[in-house]
Amino acid sequence: MSARKVTTALLVNVCRLVVALTFIFSGYVKAIDPLGTQYKLQDYLEAWQLAAYVPDDVTLLASVALGGAEFCLGVLLLFAIRRRHVTRLLLLLMAVMTPLTLWLAIANPIEDCGCFGDAVVLTNWETFYKNVVLLAAVILLFKRPLAMPRFISRSNQWLVVTYTIVFILASSSYCLYTLPTFDFRPYHVGANIKAGMEIPEGAKQPEFETTFILEKNGQRKEFTIDNYPDSTWTFVDSKTVQTEEGYVPPIHDFFIQTTDGSEDITDSVLNHKGYAFMLVSPHLEKADDSNFGEIDAIYEYSLVHGYPFYALTASTDDAIAHWREITGAEYNFFLTDETTLKTIIRSNPGLLLIKDGTIIGKWSHNDLPELDYQSADLEHTAYGTAPEHSTADKTSKILLWYILPLLLLTFADRTWKFTQWIKKKEHSNKIYRFFKGKKNMRKKIVAGNWKMNMNLQDGIALAKELNDTLTNEKPNCGVIICTPFIHLASIAQFLNQDVIGLGAENCADKEKGAYTGEVSAEMVKSTGAQYVILGHSERRGYYAETPEILKEKVLLALKNGLKVIFCIGESLEEREAGKQNEVVKAELEGSVFNLSEDEFKNIIIAYEPIWAIGTGKTATAEQAEEIHAYIRSIIADKYGKAVAEDTTILYGGSCKASNAPELFAKPDIDGGLIGGASLKAADFMGIINAWK
Repeated sequence: MSARKVTTALLVNVCRLVVALTFIFSGYVKAIDPLGTQYKLQDYLEAWQLAAYVPDDVTLLASVALGGAEFCLGVLLLFAIRRRHVTRLLLLLMAVMTPLTLWLAIANPIEDCGCFGDAVVLTNWETFYKNVVLLAAVILLFKRPLAMPRFISRSNQWLVVTYTIVFILASSSYCLYTLPTFDFRPYHVGANIKAGMEIPEGAKQPEFETTFILEKNGQRKEFTIDNYPDSTWTFVDSKTVQTEEGYVPPIHDFFIQTTDGSEDITDSVLNHKGYAFMLVSPHLEKADDSNFGEIDAIYEYSLVHGYPFYALTASTDDAIAHWREITGAEYNFFLTDETTLKTIIRSNPGLLLIKDGTIIGKWSHNDLPELDYQSADLEHTAYGTAPEHSTADKTSKILLWYILPLLLLTFADRTWKFTQWIKKKEHSNKIYRFFKGKKNMRKKIVAGNWKMNMNLQDGIALAKELNDTLTNEKPNCGVIICTPFIHLASIAQFLNQDVIGLGAENCADKEKGAYTGEVSAEMVKSTGAQYVILGHSERRGYYAETPEILKEKVLLALKNGLKVIFCIGESLEEREAGKQNEVVKAELEGSVFNLSEDEFKNIIIAYEPIWAIGTGKTATAEQAEEIHAYIRSIIADKYGKAVAEDTTILYGGSCKASNAPELFAKPDIDGGLIGGASLKAADFMGIINAWK
């Protein structure tokens, strides 16, 4: 392989790794936080003024699908599964996302695109530059998909695809039912809320402004802290925006105030020594009320043991009243910013337990702690201390349940493929010689015989298609196309004969002279051809070519540097009479057994049962193997076992993609001489791929 090809292959696979890992990480952090992804999708819809037209169920389903799709595309690319399809999908995705992120960078309708969830926060311009790099990498992968070697063989790829889909959907479902496996937000377990709000000494402080939307007598107005009205106004919503740049602490928008807005109790809550519960519901109108009994039990528990219990929401008084009505809630509600509540916990409602201002527990409404008025103090329960589930523990579980099985599958698959390669690899190379010595080193070949078919233009088109396909796919066998004389010189000009050999279908038994219409072996060689078919049953039958004539043709072909595909085979009558062995032996003795050992090494034998050519009939794999083994035995009798083992013997009787694997699996069948199935690239490739 040239240095340029090596460099290109290296660059392609570096891009493959970068793009794959980026999509795997991006997809995973979205998939394990489906609610967070949904919130970001809703931000986009609001920026496009479409939020009112898209139901929450649709955005939630879309968030699960988006995270899962990104993760699966990354895994498929990493394992080089469906390389062409995956690179096309990636190119389509990046062709959409790159202009979108450019618009985000310019218009800035939302501050963070959410491409990596809360794990890595990029500015809109950083996101755009990232996408430009990914787009360039994906374009290269799209142009060179076959330069990416597979980690898993095609027959086992469905296992990776199925397991990946099941894993990521199960992960999303689990995290949606409980809470995200990894919490990248500033309100994670172990975080001290007050400490997260602190600004280092000397750092420039940013300025924020909180706007309150209130309603009175059907009229809505916006107010700030400075002009907050009296209690006759009803709270509707609030929003906090940054008005001046500066150091932004991880937690900068956390506040708790009474529902009438008259008192801010943030400091008293965070400075409280001991335990406190926080029930969090951004919107009570959309909250799940199926587990209100467990919430009430925890509230009663807090009363019995003297733990403060705060219900935080951004909902209106009407929504709070409705919640009290349907659940019988007796706990007090307080107002907090909607975005903050969504950031604190991915559940509506969700429960927090804090101690001395530090979060030590978070629960979804589906997985609430089992506490009631009879339970012991928190100090004496498992809930009273922060869980010891570290990031390393969670990562280990992912390794155990997803990555390790794939690694084991990859190892088993590559081991199996290596053993198959050791058994079937027929090319001369040092590794194979080490394991198998010189035995069974003969070349595997699939040769196409076009016969009298296709005009020059159609023939060139077919040859180009095969040349391009095989140059990219690197066949596991030698490939030859034998064409009518008029095609040879034209096809030879562009054919990569390191990948596809070129041959003629016949040559004359005379060297030169007044033989109108004949084509000599020298003429065939001058076109650039390397092979010639001789002794085909159609030449024997239609043109009365005798063993003596064929003997002369073979000698002239070898003299001019051509390799000979020499055809032998019996008729139906001879087969039914059990004379097939006598017939093939006589044909060999009459035309090629006169050659020296060195000359015979340039002969490829093609066994073609005449009764199976163009009839749709095919010798069974056992029948074909039996006579191939016999042919090899009589070659061994003539030239010795070493020559016989090095001689390629092809099968040439109605071989198709459907029966080629069974035929080629036999130890003495080294490929096929293909007729009609070689006239269509897809059919011919199906037979060639039987060697894979």
